[in-house]
Amino acid sequence: MQIPRNTFRDALRAGQAQIGFWLGYTDPNVAESLALCGYDWLLIDGEHAPNDVRQVLEQLRAVAPYPVHPVVRPVQADVALVKQLTDIGAMTLLVPVIDTAEQAALMVQAMRYPPEGIRGVGAALARASRWNQVDGYLKAANEQMCLLVQAETTTAMANLAAIAAVEGVDGVFFGPADLSASMGLIGQPGHPEVQRAILDGIATVRAAGKAPGVLAVDPALAQRYLDAGALFVAVGVDTSMLVQNARERLALFRKS
Repeated sequence: MQIPRNTFRDALRAGQAQIGFWLGYTDPNVAESLALCGYDWLLIDGEHAPNDVRQVLEQLRAVAPYPVHPVVRPVQADVALVKQLTDIGAMTLLVPVIDTAEQAALMVQAMRYPPEGIRGVGAALARASRWNQVDGYLKAANEQMCLLVQAETTTAMANLAAIAAVEGVDGVFFGPADLSASMGLIGQPGHPEVQRAILDGIATVRAAGKAPGVLAVDPALAQRYLDAGALFVAVGVDTSMLVQNARERLALFRKS
């Protein structure tokens, strides 16, 4: 058995925009139903959604038969947690709150086996290697890993060029909610100053030869970021969409 190619990472390197959707319900049935919708990638959120490692594993299995790439976001930039997530088969991680190039470099190492990194070697116990049934997994795994780091503070934006320049960082994702809070504009991710910071950030990341990404549920704003050069953009969130559609449907029948 051969190791799967990271087609999402390949598309980013080729400059092909990838449209994604956010999963917050921690349910494999939700993940599988959305895997059939035609998105390029789905984000399994372990930072703000109550996903543990086993729940992430269930969702990875749920989407595996379909032509959509799962991206996993851990709760924090933790080496041990990265080991667990890569061992259950996550090939692409979106790591939150990366403020410096040094933090980014540590995550690059955490995702890779020695001598390039510090990932613990336990492939016989790992779904990633299909329990040692992937031919040459230990030698092939590093090449298929994709690291996306989140710039979501004013500190990260000040260090953005250095973060984007780190070898092994494939992309930088801008978190509008946290960035707006860091800028003193909490609750205003669409504020013109936040948009400008992100647009400038997209240009900086593209200049470094890396892929910029962002979450933008406003279609016009998402398109603006895509037009500016963003290459992986999440355009919806399952929790928000369900609530919004349910409220809109009820409003059709309750006029008062």
